[in-house]
Amino acid sequence: MMRRMSLTENLIQEFELESAVTRRVLEGIPADRLTWKPYPRSMSIGELAVLVAKESGILGPTALTGGIDLGKHVCVRQPNDLTEILDMHDAGVESVVNGLRQLGDSGLERNWSATINGARSSANVRKVIRHHRGLLSVYLGLLDMPAAPHLPTHLSHVSQLSHSL
Repeated sequence: MMRRMSLTENLIQEFELESAVTRRVLEGIPADRLTWKPYPRSMSIGELAVLVAKESGILGPTALTGGIDLGKHVCVRQPNDLTEILDMHDAGVESVVNGLRQLGDSGLERNWSATINGARSSANVRKVIRHHRGLLSVYLGLLDMPAAPHLPTHLSHVSQLSHSL
């Protein structure tokens, strides 16, 4: 008889799959183009990568404490190199997995809240993370990088966007 996975194990498995996709996107960033911006007022690709790398990691402590103010935790800056970005991502993944294991199934049933500078946020965190990862993929496409391996076939044309802009 197969043992059913607990809610915590299922969530960790799903999170690790998502995190692997995010890491592949981050690994695709050209190390020599971290300061590149698609538009002068845009974030650089390095700054966006820091945001993507850190986003899921701030959720680890959130689940344990019952809430987070995203305005105090999301700090975007220019990274020194690609290794720093990947290390941030890996540390965040480890933090979330450890936090989920510490919470267990009963802890996952607790309510928690997210605010932005004290104002209640109704943002779906997974959607926000996926959105920022998708934006990073568009940046890569604008740099004429091959379509990232995580993109579905119907989005593989993303690298051609720069030719039409």
